[in-house]
Amino acid sequence: MSKAVLAPGEVTPAVSLGLPAALPALPLELTVLYNSLLFTMGAADSAIEGEAEGIRHGLLRVLEACGACGQDLSTEELWQKVLQEVTAEELQAPLHRLGALQAAWWLAASRLGSTAGLLRLLSSAEDRGRAHCSEGENELLYLLKAWRVPAEGASLPLVQSTEDLKAILCTTAAFLQGLQELEAGNFPTALSLLQEAAGGFCSKKVLAQIYTCLGCCAQRMDKPQTALQHLKRALQVDFQCLPALSHAAAVYHELGETEAELQALALLYEALEKKPPAAASSSPYFLIRTELLVHTPILASLLRHRHPSEVKYLLAQRCLQDGRVAEAVEHYLDFLALLQEGLQEQVPLDGGSALPRIPEVFLEAASALEQAGRHQDAITVCEEVISRTTDLIPRMLRVEERLEQLECPSPGAGLAGGLLSQKKERLCCLAWRTAGYLHQGWAWARLGESKEAVTQFSRCLSDLLRVQLYGSGVEPAESLLPEVEVLQKIRLLSLIGRGAQFLELGRHKEALLDFQHGLQISPGDPAAASYLVQALWKLNRKQEAAAHWQKFSQSRVGEDGQQEGQGRPFPLYLASCLKQATFPHGESLARSIRDYLGNTSQEPSS
Repeated sequence: MSKAVLAPGEVTPAVSLGLPAALPALPLELTVLYNSLLFTMGAADSAIEGEAEGIRHGLLRVLEACGACGQDLSTEELWQKVLQEVTAEELQAPLHRLGALQAAWWLAASRLGSTAGLLRLLSSAEDRGRAHCSEGENELLYLLKAWRVPAEGASLPLVQSTEDLKAILCTTAAFLQGLQELEAGNFPTALSLLQEAAGGFCSKKVLAQIYTCLGCCAQRMDKPQTALQHLKRALQVDFQCLPALSHAAAVYHELGETEAELQALALLYEALEKKPPAAASSSPYFLIRTELLVHTPILASLLRHRHPSEVKYLLAQRCLQDGRVAEAVEHYLDFLALLQEGLQEQVPLDGGSALPRIPEVFLEAASALEQAGRHQDAITVCEEVISRTTDLIPRMLRVEERLEQLECPSPGAGLAGGLLSQKKERLCCLAWRTAGYLHQGWAWARLGESKEAVTQFSRCLSDLLRVQLYGSGVEPAESLLPEVEVLQKIRLLSLIGRGAQFLELGRHKEALLDFQHGLQISPGDPAAASYLVQALWKLNRKQEAAAHWQKFSQSRVGEDGQQEGQGRPFPLYLASCLKQATFPHGESLARSIRDYLGNTSQEPSS
């Protein structure tokens, strides 16, 4: 039998020799064809593509032996003609074997309807007379399970039995349909089908993938604990299923379990750094396996492997968000070292990547360094961002500040869309550059160098003058372009920072102008309002200071608890600047104003 194996694309020896089809020889001919196609499909070790021409040749040989013809029929029509007209008992088992291969081919192409139609034809009259699948039961799985495979002849050795192939088809059908339902958002149905697949016949590698998909499904159903159970099960089955570890970290993040999330990310990074051992395989080995038949885009997305530098960045980001500044600094510096080595070029910056734009990573690193008290290092990191973006920003950038321009494309939107994208990119570059100056300003301030801090804040504000916004006036925050909103926040923080340094230098009038300008940009901002009161107080304009303080205090009482969670979150790289811009002398200033108001109220009666 070993000499009867065919190379890919070949047909059976009888056909190649031009011999007419003969009914007595057909069982052997079809068995040779079945074995050869198994080797062809199995040797590919990847997705099965294209049409199984060998199967079509075999069906035509059967019709030829029976005195019929089917050259002009489609494959589905050819199967229907053969299974309805050929009744020879000795051909039933060979035809069912070819049917199993055809089902595998169609499942690999996600042709579930064609597969179900074939299985209906393969069912015997007795099977068709039985009750149909009940309401809510999956028809394809029902047909596969109800399919009675004819007994194999002892004299015809097979590379893979039809029963084994049927078991793999059941697992594949459940897995494929589970993924389809998951993608469609039908999570309960997806969960049921994926659980069916997990109980099927497959390798450890595929079983771990199925449990990973079950975990993702449970996560989308807002069942994080169930998701973690499935993901842990995936890792128990095959620890090399690293996407399960990645998804587990994401679930821990949703639960707010930072310690567990960081442990999962650390394990993931360590595993990615090592050379993976040989993948877990099925036992016994089969040529047609579930992994050959299931290769959908959603599965590729769910099983996407993180690059080590992506995980290193996530570790840095999560530590910074959680206030673990020292750890964040170490992770950011490790990541920047990877950038310097050029390893980052291997990472695809697509929609699935965890990485933001590289300048943002630098600015986040600077933020972490500032919070760790390493101000000079933060200044150096920001200088890298500033120097790299200098030539990317035009002298003047005129931008529509509203979102409507993005949402209402015109007939000539191709060119307009490109120009808008270019403007957004320039706005991003301007935001990064001005944020670099902003960080440097606060870093110099923390080093006690107020004059140098003022210089950096002034450079930031000067660069921001390059943008000319035009629209219908003052826009509510939710209608602004995100890039414009970030630039406005950077302007406010820079005005507060420079004004605070003017106060340190005793330049109170200049400080007052900055705080007034800040309140024009962001009316009611608590830091700008508090600094404004302090500037007025230092200028001995105590009555004005007290009036502003009272007005500000009343507005804060009315708005207390309403501002939390409103609006878009600002980039992480602004977090340290937002903290530093808070007013540090609130209690002492309030006490002084209360004393002043108390004394003023007593003066008329004395």
